[in-house]
Amino acid sequence: MPQTGLPPVLNIIALTTFAASLSARALDPVLPHVASDFNVSIATAAGFASVFAFTFAIIQPVLGAAADLFGKARLVIVCLVLLGVANILGALSSSFSLLFVTRILAGIGAGGVFPISLGLTSDLVGPEKRQVAIGRTLAGSMTGNLLGASLSGLIGDFLGWRGVLGVLGSLALVASVAVFIGFRGGALKRPTAKVNLSVLRHGYRTIFANPNAKVCYAAVFVEGCCVLGLFPYVASFLFEQGVTSLSISGLVIAGFAVGGLFYTSTVSRFLPRLGVNGMMISGAMLMGLQLALIAFGPRWQLQALNFILMGWGFYMIHGSLQVFASELSVEARATALSLHSFFFFMGQTVGPIAYGFGLLNVGKIQTLLTSAGIIVVLGFVCARLLHQTRPADAGARPDVQP
Repeated sequence: MPQTGLPPVLNIIALTTFAASLSARALDPVLPHVASDFNVSIATAAGFASVFAFTFAIIQPVLGAAADLFGKARLVIVCLVLLGVANILGALSSSFSLLFVTRILAGIGAGGVFPISLGLTSDLVGPEKRQVAIGRTLAGSMTGNLLGASLSGLIGDFLGWRGVLGVLGSLALVASVAVFIGFRGGALKRPTAKVNLSVLRHGYRTIFANPNAKVCYAAVFVEGCCVLGLFPYVASFLFEQGVTSLSISGLVIAGFAVGGLFYTSTVSRFLPRLGVNGMMISGAMLMGLQLALIAFGPRWQLQALNFILMGWGFYMIHGSLQVFASELSVEARATALSLHSFFFFMGQTVGPIAYGFGLLNVGKIQTLLTSAGIIVVLGFVCARLLHQTRPADAGARPDVQP
């Protein structure tokens, strides 16, 4: 691998995260219509976000171990196929319960793509360039999130929520074929390994022996709860202001992904100046400020800007946490990163429920201001408690650029 650049195969890995992320927030902009069609409340329909996130999370320990044993690339392709089929079946659902089941399957499919792709990225790139390389992988994910949210709103206005799932499901299947062709015969293809439970046990032991593990995993749980847990309620907040266009709801939510793309394009310049600790503190403060502003219900144009800045701040801290997770265990890296996603998506499972309780019992302003305060504290706690390590494959600190 050339020392002066990143491997071109990262573009293929970014494609996998793009395809999976298209579906991650597919129903958020169209939840009011889903709720209306099945005669359920918005809070009940928001359960789709929780079940998707919970399934994504709970499958991680299994998928991470499977990727370490059988090969990361194979698992990514299989899960893309499952994601596509689940979305198409969701579009054909005749009842709320059937749609609920398809979101479970979609969560399993998406769960095998993003964290395993991060593992592939970390395998290819040394720690001195890893945060920049992960930024490249995140660019695919953020583009998918951006188009997933905005396209969902646009398609929803013309074809309804069923059209959203049908189109995104078809795109996932097409992407699985493209990724199969890209990986076929390449250096990333690994022979099938024999299942060895002692290897799995050793991998988990090495991960949790690292003092950074508890802090890293707790931090991403809080992120998922306080930040991503808000998303299913954005459309209903706008509806309360008289903004009923699903396209506008999608555009506002997509602002978060725009901020993520801004992070990926600027991380190589900000990281040497701020360092990892500065990135985490700055990102947390930026997020907290945006949550506080959204609490007071500004116009949708300003909320779109809030979400852009919140996305930038989110990935300043989240990208740093992903690097720490990639270094928890070299020999069980896919498992470590899958556990990272497990806790992150468990946070997204709890988040919509916690927001629903807060909105119902204490009100919008108090609930969002509480989340803002928690996020700011999180940034300072992470900067204080997380420490750089030098694993066996590391020759340099991840916050020092060549």
